[in-house]
Amino acid sequence: MSPQVAEPRAPEELPAAAVHPVALPETVPLTPELLISQLLRGGVLLSLSLVTCGMVMTFFRHPDYFSSPDALQRLTSPDSAPHRLSDVFEGVMAVRGQSFVMAGLLVMITVPVLRVALSLSIFRAQRDRAYAAITTGVLALLLLAFLLGGVE
Repeated sequence: MSPQVAEPRAPEELPAAAVHPVALPETVPLTPELLISQLLRGGVLLSLSLVTCGMVMTFFRHPDYFSSPDALQRLTSPDSAPHRLSDVFEGVMAVRGQSFVMAGLLVMITVPVLRVALSLSIFRAQRDRAYAAITTGVLALLLLAFLLGGVE
């Protein structure tokens, strides 16, 4: 007996799945590590975007910074930068470059604190009391440092 070779069928005879295979998307489970990673990545990208936009706005509004010998001194002068949070928000609403840069720096400072807060909520959801207690202490120390740092 000779082995029988199947004749190839025409595409119209093939089942629909064989002609147009449909790939089902793989669902990635949302793990705590993935949540933290997305928070950090998003925070850094937002901060970088704000700082870049602020620098572009500053140099667009003040083209003399490119040719001025005292441009670095003018750019880094502590008197011209917004010092209070309300000044930063007012400057962002008025579309001032230095306020955008300062907002980007504030986002960069805030991201690690948000990471600790997210970790705390994850530990509480997992009912891990030991890590929740440690993370609560770390978050309290961070917030205390911010409050005491604002006192002049």
